[in-house]
Amino acid sequence: MVPGGIAVTDNDFSLPGRAVMLEVHNVTGDDDAKACAYLNITMMLSNKTALQDSSWEIAMKRIRHTAVLITAGLLCSTGAVAQTDQAIIEKALSPLPMDLRADATVYTYDDEGNRVTLKVGGNHVECQPTDEEGFTRCGAVSQRARRDLQAKLSAQGLGGEELQMALQRAEDAGDIPTRQFGALSYRRFDTADRIQYLFVVSLPNATAEQLGMPTGSQRDNSLAGQGTPWMMRSGTSGAHLMIPVNGTEYSNQ
Repeated sequence: MVPGGIAVTDNDFSLPGRAVMLEVHNVTGDDDAKACAYLNITMMLSNKTALQDSSWEIAMKRIRHTAVLITAGLLCSTGAVAQTDQAIIEKALSPLPMDLRADATVYTYDDEGNRVTLKVGGNHVECQPTDEEGFTRCGAVSQRARRDLQAKLSAQGLGGEELQMALQRAEDAGDIPTRQFGALSYRRFDTADRIQYLFVVSLPNATAEQLGMPTGSQRDNSLAGQGTPWMMRSGTSGAHLMIPVNGTEYSNQ
């Protein structure tokens, strides 16, 4: 087993190569980070020594030794990427309650707005990794077509009110589903200058009077970790209930 948790057979390295990997294991144990650092340092020292050696035989041994280290270093990088991908997925799922995380889908979009699935799920929610603004969002699978179209339109340069109007036209034409009344979405934010943990209930076209909901903003209270629910955009297709989640490791303190 080389750094990164990747199994390597005896055929992958020469006898000197296996000796190198045994040396790495003896020095660092099963700690991948230490192993990768040790390999990098050893490779630099090996290259320096090879340049100083005048003996062809010794130089060739050094070159073979360095090749082994380079191969192991590449495997280190592969392992690091895999670990990074897993960390991205775990953070993407973090806005969800624990019982929804294991079977949720994780997805993103490429530069052209095409969906790319990072984790295949089987339940009714899906999540996107943290975006450039610091938001991590999850929502109902039933709204997938709306999100996919929004990604396509955004990739084409639409934004703001123009984007919302295009989505509304698609909804009116039956190309995407209407916003589901009562659908719950989940949101995290990285820093304390915004509400860091928030649930949002979609209430299209409902009014605060109909549902007996408050409309006074709780943003400042939420930033202090004391927010209570309030309704926004009452009476519009985008009406929704904001529910700050207090008292968790993700919440504003």
